[in-house]
Amino acid sequence: MATGFEEKKIKDAFLKLFEYCEREDYKGYDPYDSLNSRFFNKIPVLSKSALVKLAWTQFFKRSPINLRKYVGIDKEYNPKAVGLFLQAFCLLYRMNPKQEYRDKIVFFSDLLLDLQTPGWSGSCWGYNFDWQSRAFFQPKFTPTVVATTFIGSSILDAYEVTQDKKYLDAIRSSCDFILNDLNRTYDESGDSFSFSYSPLDKSVVYNASLLGSRLLSRVYSFTKEKELIVEARKSVVFACKNQQENGAWSYGRYDFHQWIDNFHTGYNLECISDYSRFTGSDEFLGNLSKGFDYYLNTFFTEAGVPKYYNNSVYPIDIHAPTQLIITLHKLGKFQEHRKLAEKVLGWTIDHMQSPEGYFYYQINRFFTSKISYMRWSQAWMFLALIIYEFENLKSKG
Repeated sequence: MATGFEEKKIKDAFLKLFEYCEREDYKGYDPYDSLNSRFFNKIPVLSKSALVKLAWTQFFKRSPINLRKYVGIDKEYNPKAVGLFLQAFCLLYRMNPKQEYRDKIVFFSDLLLDLQTPGWSGSCWGYNFDWQSRAFFQPKFTPTVVATTFIGSSILDAYEVTQDKKYLDAIRSSCDFILNDLNRTYDESGDSFSFSYSPLDKSVVYNASLLGSRLLSRVYSFTKEKELIVEARKSVVFACKNQQENGAWSYGRYDFHQWIDNFHTGYNLECISDYSRFTGSDEFLGNLSKGFDYYLNTFFTEAGVPKYYNNSVYPIDIHAPTQLIITLHKLGKFQEHRKLAEKVLGWTIDHMQSPEGYFYYQINRFFTSKISYMRWSQAWMFLALIIYEFENLKSKG
């Protein structure tokens, strides 16, 4: 059971964050939004080079000084951030069905329907910026399985609150996007595959593919369409075949995707857990157990510091502690491991929350990036702190 001091500390941290997000109207910067720069896009010799775009993106992502306002980058709604806030308000409403929370749920849900990317087989979403990575380039609002599935899950939460069928219909159509528009990489036997990150690439990223499986299986729990779980299972099989003997997953299959990190491991675990819950299948419980043991034993120090990589503490990224709370909650393991959850949350609040209420992006070995990112930092911590409160109330009966 949490002590009164711990509960107050975490609740105060959430209230400060809530006030900050309200002041900012839930809009903000993103680690990867540098190609929104009006200055950069006025210089064709820069904006047409993939190498320059990658360098520009990485400079802004890694810089501890926020130069965005000086190069014409505006604070905006990020669709995935809006989805995470929506999920959080749905949970808030479950705990305390206040009208203001319900109003927020409807506002965010309708905003997300307006932010859809048209032209594909079903409802889908992307990020509000061009994105240059080593693997591919994606124009602004290119739909991805990651953005679509996080947003889809949050809109299904809204459907459960409001019973407005337009929300369920929208996310049922998201399954058509996943099944028809994403590319597939099959294993040697041809009986399992990985969904691509977006319709524009053929990358194999395990957490992204599993997120597709999760949404298909959750929609199945409403519609009972057999095809949805048949295809979802094939993607889960593919990911589990590529799980390492010690329980770990690399990020993906490319040579430059061979790292093992904290929060993407958490994604994999919660997706497999959700698939099992929505389908009633216990087929992958062994993979889940082995992966969970690896996750807990690898990514958190005795002092409660959340490590980024399996072999390195730094950079200490705000996404890692938030994912711990979500993973424990999704796997039904929170009460069993609440001491670890509170230790990690306490360390994060002490070291990564600004006096203004927002949370820092990263602590590196020699410097700290104190830039506020609405999607990467605030939305995730907002959700994690609400989940903590939900679990805390549950423990009190």
